[in-house]
Amino acid sequence: MKSSNLERAANYVILIAFALFALGPMFTIVKTALGPENADAAQDGTSLHWGNFAAAWEQGELGRHLTTSVSVSVIVVVVAVFFSIMSGYAFGTMRFKGEQVLFYLFLLGIMVPTEAIIVPLYFDLRSAGLTNTIWGVALPQIAQSVAFGTFWMRTYFRSTNVAITEAARIDGAGNHRILWSVLVPTARPAIVTLVLLSFMWTWNEFLIPLVMSPRGEVRTAPLALAIFQGQYVQGTTLLAAAAVIIALPVVIVYLFLQRHFIRGMIEGAVRE
Repeated sequence: MKSSNLERAANYVILIAFALFALGPMFTIVKTALGPENADAAQDGTSLHWGNFAAAWEQGELGRHLTTSVSVSVIVVVVAVFFSIMSGYAFGTMRFKGEQVLFYLFLLGIMVPTEAIIVPLYFDLRSAGLTNTIWGVALPQIAQSVAFGTFWMRTYFRSTNVAITEAARIDGAGNHRILWSVLVPTARPAIVTLVLLSFMWTWNEFLIPLVMSPRGEVRTAPLALAIFQGQYVQGTTLLAAAAVIIALPVVIVYLFLQRHFIRGMIEGAVRE
C-alpha cells in the first residue's frame, strides 16, 4: 500500500520532533562544555573553549578512570559473549533433562535487581579476596550479562533453519563445528547487538564498582564523574566537559556498530 504525500510529510514531522526531543539535552551539555568557565575566560574573545576538556581530563584524572572502565568492559564483554553463545546454543538446539529449570535459573539473573543481591555478594567476594580488584567488579557484571545473553542467543538459535544444522551433521560435523563454523557466522547481527548492549551496560554501571571497590582502587569512569561532580558542583562547564569525555566511547562504539545493531534488534523483534 502506497502512502500519500501528506502521510509521508506527517511521518517526517513526527520523526524530526522526536529526534529534537532526544538530542536536545545532548546539545545542551556539549554547548555548556564549550562555554566559558568563568568571567575571565568569557572576556578573551573565544567562542569555543576547547581547553575545558583538557582541564576536566587533568583535574578529574579521567585517563586513569577511563583505562579502568575499558579494562572492565573488555573483560565483561569477551567472557559474557563467549559463554552466552555456548549456553544459548545448548538451550536453543538441544533437549536434555532439566532444561526448563536450568533456563529459568538463568532468567533469575535478569529479573533480580542488583540492589537485592549487592550486600551478600559483597561479603562473598570479600571472603574470596576479590574486593578492590578488577575481577571483583567484573565477575558480577559477567553473571548479569550471561543471564541476558543466554536468553538472547537462545531465541536466535531456536529460530535458525533446522535443515542447515542437519545438513552439517550429515557431513560429519559435531556440535563444536556446527556452532562456530555454521551458526555463529550467520548470527553476526545478534552477536554484535549483544556485544553493544553488554558494553553499554558495563560502561554505565555505577552500583557494583562503588560497592566492590570501597577503597576506590578500581574506580570506573561513571563513578569518577560522581566524585568529580562533588568537587565541581558549582563548575558546570568542567562537569559537562567531563561528562562528554566519559560518554564519548559509548557513542563511538554505537556509531561504529549501529548498522549491525539495528539489524539485530529488528531480527530479534520478529523472531519467536
